[in-house]
Amino acid sequence: MAGTPADNGQRTRHGLRGRLAGIFSSPTPEQQCSSEQVAKLREQLQKQSELKETYKARLENAQEYLRFCLEVAQRHGFLHLMSTSNDDTRSPRRDDDEAEAATAEDDGETGLIEAPPCDPYLAATRGLAVQQGWSVAPDEIELHETIGRGTTANIHRATWRGLDVAVKWMRPELFLSNPSAEAFFAQELDVLSRQRHPHVLRLMGACLRPPQSCFLVTELLSGATLGEWLHGGKERRRERPPGSVLPPLAERVSRALEIALAMRYLHEQTLRVLHRDLKPSNVLLDGDSRVRVSDFGHARFLPDGTEALTGETGTYVYMAPEVIRCEPYTEKCDVYSFGVILNELLTGEHPYIDTSYGPSKIALEVADGKLRPKLPENDTHCSGMVDLICRTWDMDPSRRPSFATIASSLREIKEYI
Repeated sequence: MAGTPADNGQRTRHGLRGRLAGIFSSPTPEQQCSSEQVAKLREQLQKQSELKETYKARLENAQEYLRFCLEVAQRHGFLHLMSTSNDDTRSPRRDDDEAEAATAEDDGETGLIEAPPCDPYLAATRGLAVQQGWSVAPDEIELHETIGRGTTANIHRATWRGLDVAVKWMRPELFLSNPSAEAFFAQELDVLSRQRHPHVLRLMGACLRPPQSCFLVTELLSGATLGEWLHGGKERRRERPPGSVLPPLAERVSRALEIALAMRYLHEQTLRVLHRDLKPSNVLLDGDSRVRVSDFGHARFLPDGTEALTGETGTYVYMAPEVIRCEPYTEKCDVYSFGVILNELLTGEHPYIDTSYGPSKIALEVADGKLRPKLPENDTHCSGMVDLICRTWDMDPSRRPSFATIASSLREIKEYI
């Protein structure tokens, strides 16, 4: 039976309304794909905006740092040396007579006549190695498997004079592409050769013949890095790998105390040693999980009462705000880095894993005092730990505790646990 015109109109309206509802409630594959593309574009625009903001802030910091350097140069009377051109294009490191004399001189290692390194710092360190008996010739080393790879060197298990050792072999291309590489290598050797502490990696020898044979020989440790020990693997994950268990709190506090003792030793020397790249991957463990602070490639000696004038050095996630801002800094930059590590040991989580920020955005927020790693939700198991962490990453470096104070606090916390 046919319906009335009114009924037919009502059915038509209902049908049209249903089709429209179906269209908007169930997007077609094409519409869904378009939405995903829009979301991706928005995400890319957000990242570009963050990068632009980061680069702008870094440029402003660099300009402020340059002005500071010029003021220091003017105050100490050597500004003219920076602005006066020099027609002599020869390297100031050594003159021709010195080069000839050095080339003709026996290096005293293997009886071969060989030109010493060009950098005076490396040449002096090489002489010291020969004099003190820790100079190693390439043919003394028997390399085995590679146990680590970095941007500047490979780490090998090796045998030297009947001992199982680790060899950090610098890549030859580093010296060919970077004029400062010899000085950086000499600095690392110089720092390590002076250290005698149970929680600092022990240097056993070195070869200083760039570019092909530049390596250092250290004790071989059978444990993992602190990061691997804590997180159960090398990869940065939001969740712990299946089957891995967080080490007991007492052991984590013990590792923190050992790092603090090593850093106290470095900071209390006549020439303070700033590590400047303190992070879990640069803390090694032996077979008993005891700490060895390692990788002094960014380290620097600092006389008492002075500040470092170099710019960004280290790893953004663990870098102190004053270093990110390219401001003068002291050994308290290491205290900040340690605070990030201490919080990581307490929470068992990577720093900033709860954010979607990239390294540049993290650096910008940290430098402005707006961001720090997420603290543990409760402090019931280790009274005072959170307070200690917050003091170590204070924006004012002078308010951060020394490693002597940190070590004392950690001892009390360990006894409490």
